[in-house]
Amino acid sequence: MKKIILLLSAAVFLISCSNVGKGEFLITGTAKGIDNGKTIILETQDANGLGLIALDTVKVENGKFEFKGKITEPSFHTLQLESANGKVLLILEDGQEVTIAIDKDSIQKSKVSGTYNNDEYVKFTKDLEVMQKKLVDFQKKNADIMTSAQQTQDTVVINKLMKEFAKIQEAVSTDSKKKYFGYAETHPKAFISALIVQGMMNDPAVDMKKIESLYKGLDETLKATKPGKAIKTRLEQSKMPAAATPPPSVGASN
Repeated sequence: MKKIILLLSAAVFLISCSNVGKGEFLITGTAKGIDNGKTIILETQDANGLGLIALDTVKVENGKFEFKGKITEPSFHTLQLESANGKVLLILEDGQEVTIAIDKDSIQKSKVSGTYNNDEYVKFTKDLEVMQKKLVDFQKKNADIMTSAQQTQDTVVINKLMKEFAKIQEAVSTDSKKKYFGYAETHPKAFISALIVQGMMNDPAVDMKKIESLYKGLDETLKATKPGKAIKTRLEQSKMPAAATPPPSVGASN
């Protein structure tokens, strides 16, 4: 009985110590080796989704920083460190704490963790990087050969390399599409699944029945997000009959 009471007390203690309430987000970060007073900006997409706007700004203090604010649903945000090239990409969520360890030497290598959606996004992008590595490796391997061929105008070598690169590129594209579809199908609660499905709809050759199947498989919480609602709208529009072209007027002049 004492063990049960202790466990319950511990659970209550953990809940009471939570710094994140409903409708809020919290970012706790470390910035080792970064000078005190350096500015970090939290950014989000503007209303048109074409650019970034600043939401909040904090200063690094003793190698640490923190952001806290309001949010209603998952969405991508970025962190910009003063005088650094590149940004840290993260997903903010209602009632969740995100932890970030900034890499002062390479912002792109900063570590984001602490929530299911951020952990999933990190894993997913790493898998895509493995696929893209085939293209990068080919370019590195043949960079000198291509440069030499261009200098001597050796069209035979240039065309050969371009055909080989195009073949690898097509294979990577096919594998990536399979990866996207497979991920969305097997991860119905991941926020990026909704974004994947929404992105697929921009392909004119996409099978809308597959899109509808993926949408139906998404968790209800995702269907209630902006991407989820956008998918539903597009699906409804795709089922609407095309507007009939009116017949030419009788006796119309040429």
